[in-house]
Amino acid sequence: MFAFLNKNNATTAAAVELDPKRIPAHVAIIMDGNGRWAKARHLPRIAGHKEGMNTVKTITIAASDLGVKVLTLYAFSTENWKRPKAEVNYLMQLPVNFFDTFVPDLVKNNVRVQVMGYTDQLPAATQKAVNKAIADTQACDGMVLNFALNYGSRAEMITGIQALAQQVADGHLAVDAIDETAVDQALMTAQLAPYNDPDLLIRTSGEERISNFLLWQIAYSELVFTDVKWPDFSATTLQACIADFQRRDRRFGGLSDQK
Repeated sequence: MFAFLNKNNATTAAAVELDPKRIPAHVAIIMDGNGRWAKARHLPRIAGHKEGMNTVKTITIAASDLGVKVLTLYAFSTENWKRPKAEVNYLMQLPVNFFDTFVPDLVKNNVRVQVMGYTDQLPAATQKAVNKAIADTQACDGMVLNFALNYGSRAEMITGIQALAQQVADGHLAVDAIDETAVDQALMTAQLAPYNDPDLLIRTSGEERISNFLLWQIAYSELVFTDVKWPDFSATTLQACIADFQRRDRRFGGLSDQK
């Protein structure tokens, strides 16, 4: 398999072989740059979001073909409600359009849909589309396409802490039994076990911050930032980011065998 040499350039390619045995099991992506992509083309922001959904389709199949087990995409944050109402309404319609056209391809590629976040706060039509996609792909046992939809990591942790506190109050959990495993099980990524934590986190469009995404889960993730805006992010850009990941020496707080 070949990958981009330069993960920051969407047009320059070079042959770089990926190690199929070191493909990250869980890849998480902060899909950024839709609005700036549209602005650069003198288009409305929603044009960027529409093109970004096409990129989701491309990257989903590409990740599945590479052998990724879980692909988590940050689709809508708990803070995104602050955006203009017209833009929010358009973003809420995107999952409806996306799943309506893409679920047959997901089934064909054996990809199962999961969603994490406060989905009960989404519009009824969005909830219906999400639940139908989950049901329609539930028999697939290949890659999991996990959407973070109305998700925020701090809110997730508060909800998890409250659940643990309730178990303690009910006498079902001792305080000293609260360990990393208990916390893992209280978070929204518990449904992704054993791939709860991303091996690789990618953020597009040149921003280098986490933006309240999987704060607990990325403790030892490799972070890759690319200047490529999400609508321009391609299968080869993904391969370039994975090539970057494969060049890293992951020690998880310890020492490598060579040192």
